[in-house]
Amino acid sequence: MIDRSRLAAFCRPDRRRALVELTSTLVPLAIGLVAMVYCIELGFGLLTLGLALPVGLLMLRTFVIQHDCGHGSFFAARWANDLLGGLLGGLTLAPYAYWRRNHAHHHAHHGNLGREQLGGLETLTLARYRGLSRVRRLGYRLYRNPLVMLGLGPIYQFGLKHRLPLDIPRAWRREWLSAVVNDLALLGLLVLGDQTIGLARVMQVMIPVWMVALSTGIWLFHVQHQFANTYWQHPEHWRFVDAALRGSSFYDLPKPLDWLTGSIGYHHVHHLAPKVPMYRLAECHAAIPEFAQATRLNLRESFACARLRLWDEDQQRLISLAEGPTHSRRSRAICSSTINVPLSPAVGIVESESPATCRTCI
Repeated sequence: MIDRSRLAAFCRPDRRRALVELTSTLVPLAIGLVAMVYCIELGFGLLTLGLALPVGLLMLRTFVIQHDCGHGSFFAARWANDLLGGLLGGLTLAPYAYWRRNHAHHHAHHGNLGREQLGGLETLTLARYRGLSRVRRLGYRLYRNPLVMLGLGPIYQFGLKHRLPLDIPRAWRREWLSAVVNDLALLGLLVLGDQTIGLARVMQVMIPVWMVALSTGIWLFHVQHQFANTYWQHPEHWRFVDAALRGSSFYDLPKPLDWLTGSIGYHHVHHLAPKVPMYRLAECHAAIPEFAQATRLNLRESFACARLRLWDEDQQRLISLAEGPTHSRRSRAICSSTINVPLSPAVGIVESESPATCRTCI
């Protein structure tokens, strides 16, 4: 039984630990960015690109901290979370309030076939895909192609959509203001860079760093929800707890990668209790035995998930475009075996408590 009291013990932010996490991320990030500038000055182009990988992963970790601020879990004080989250948005290209609202929708409705997957990756059912025209099928194939998703996806999402979020209503004034402020902050940083080291050098450093961070972030998001035995249900059968535990993976990464990604691989814990800060996710997972039932993926296994793009309602699993209606023995083993997570009432969280009312789940 996972009751709220056991989760609540890990939902208390620790200011000292938060400051250590913040410092240990931003200081090496700054050092890495400066080192890349010096490499360009010295003509070490290949070394500059080589440094983009670790520096980009540090930028990704910065985004995970911003992500925690959006959940109100990094610091205890809301003003501190909002201030830090807004400031970090200038580095991560993510307008804080705009991203936070979209992401909250994702948490509240992921796996619900009756709700738009705002803030998430669009996934079609096999039946819906069959009903599309050839042109729209081609569009979906391109949209879900890993090269497009990881190559063009960051450019569209953070270079265009986050700069001018036309997908949200005009009534979302705070979110629109967030995007405008983020654009002005980005413009200010570019002007400052132009006046100091030159705009060309700024772009030579930041574009590869952002691409590493954003492409890796999209990949993480993909693996966390797009595995064979994930969870999708129609509204009348959808349950929040089941969506969290069965629809989110445990991406068991090597320790260095786990640190660089802010332990967000413990995504099953995060979706059930987003108030658990990044620096306590591993502790929470280890302390509650029921979390061991989540779908576990290691780095090698996760690559097979790139093929899975359609939800087959008959087989209740994610399949590749090539499989269609057939039930192949090979795909049955992709990413993980079927897990056995108890239905929501048995997990120990009252079913009537939606993400909006359960403090440990927002």
